[in-house]
Amino acid sequence: MAKIKITQVKSAIKRSSGQRATLEALGLRRLNQSVVHDETPQVKGMLEVVKHLVKVEAGA
Repeated sequence: MAKIKITQVKSAIKRSSGQRATLEALGLRRLNQSVVHDETPQVKGMLEVVKHLVKVEAGA
C-alpha cells in the first residue's frame, strides 16, 4: 500500500466541528505537524474534507 505524508499548514481555529474532528482523526493536533498514513479510500475522503488546511506529499 502506498504511503502519503500529510502536514497541517493552516489552523483549525474558526473551522467547523467536522473539520476539526477530521484533523484530530488524522492525528494532526498542531500547525506544521506531519503524519504518515496508507493511501486508503477512507483517508482520501478525510483529506477531501480538509484539503484547504493540509499539504499532501506522496511517499514517506
